[in-house]
Amino acid sequence: MSKIKKSVLAAMLLAVFIVFNRFVSIKTEILIISFTFIPMMMSAIWLGPVYSTVVALLGDFIGAILFPFGPYFPGFTVSNALSGLIYGLFLYNKGNEMSNKKLVVMLIISSVLQLVVVNIFITSLWIHMLYGKAYLAIMAGRTVTQLVMIPIHVVSIYMLEKFSRPYMKKYLYEEK
Repeated sequence: MSKIKKSVLAAMLLAVFIVFNRFVSIKTEILIISFTFIPMMMSAIWLGPVYSTVVALLGDFIGAILFPFGPYFPGFTVSNALSGLIYGLFLYNKGNEMSNKKLVVMLIISSVLQLVVVNIFITSLWIHMLYGKAYLAIMAGRTVTQLVMIPIHVVSIYMLEKFSRPYMKKYLYEEK
């Protein structure tokens, strides 16, 4: 696959990330419910860990600069980049088609790892640092939400990947 195709796809996913992050999300002081995981995970599946990390990092940074929601805090950008890296390391299969069973297992592992390590532990730390709220109380409140999000991540990305697989095979891997 050419670098131009990868760059174009990454740019499109970056734009979707920014729109989902800033316009199609519910935000409170300690909780954000958004669909940014979709472009992040799809870039991980199609493009790999480097591109998914860059999409997540730039998506958060550009979104925060252009459409701020409170003060910019670089810790959240680091959390997004780490999320993109986790997804990329587990979901990228170097252009080969992943079996359904392997895809589901990798989706579960990457979602649990990302939601627990990044969203519960690290993001709770950033919220604690920013707002001075009790760290354990923030973690407890975020844990329930993150546990609910695991099946949502797995099912939605599995269905999107299965639907888009024939189109992406044609676009990404066929040379014209």
